[in-house]
This record gives sequence, C-alpha cells and structure tokens, in this order.
Amino acid sequence: MISKSHATLRYTAMRAGVFVGCLVLVAVLAYTGVIPEGIGKSNPLWVVLLALVISAPLSFVLLRKQRDAMSAQIVDGVDRAKDRLAANQGQEDSHA
Repeated sequence: MISKSHATLRYTAMRAGVFVGCLVLVAVLAYTGVIPEGIGKSNPLWVVLLALVISAPLSFVLLRKQRDAMSAQIVDGVDRAKDRLAANQGQEDSHA
C-alpha cells in the first residue's frame, strides 16, 4: 500500500516526469524527422502540445495507484477540516 503521506507531491512529481519523458521523446522524433516538426515557427508549441496529448492518457493509466492515494489524502484532509469546523461551531454555540 502506498503511504498517504505526501501523496499529492508524489503524484505531481510523477506526472511531471511522465510529461518530461514524453516531451523528450517527441522532441527527438521531431528532430530526427520521424514526425513533422510543425508548420513554420510552431515547432516548440507543436512538440509541447503533442507531448501533453501523449502524456495525459499515459499518466491516467500508469499513475492510477498514486492518484488514488492522493485522492484519499485529500478526502482525509477535507474530513478533518469539517470535523474541526463542526467542533468550533459547537464551542461557539455553547458560549453564546
């Protein structure tokens, strides 16, 4: 089981890593002529957009466990905040 501690940071770093890997791959493929480099001066934008399109579904499939751990961490945090808010409202009501 993946630790819930720092799950958001871990997921974000891994998501960025998948994007950078795709960006390098697309840049190499464009540089070697395997894929078109773009139209005119659009090469950097083309490479970045293609890397985003490729990395999104890869991240969705490859990082499922990390995304679930991040979701659990966020839900736990929201639940704790709701509990604190309810406790604070209860204290304010008893002092009024």
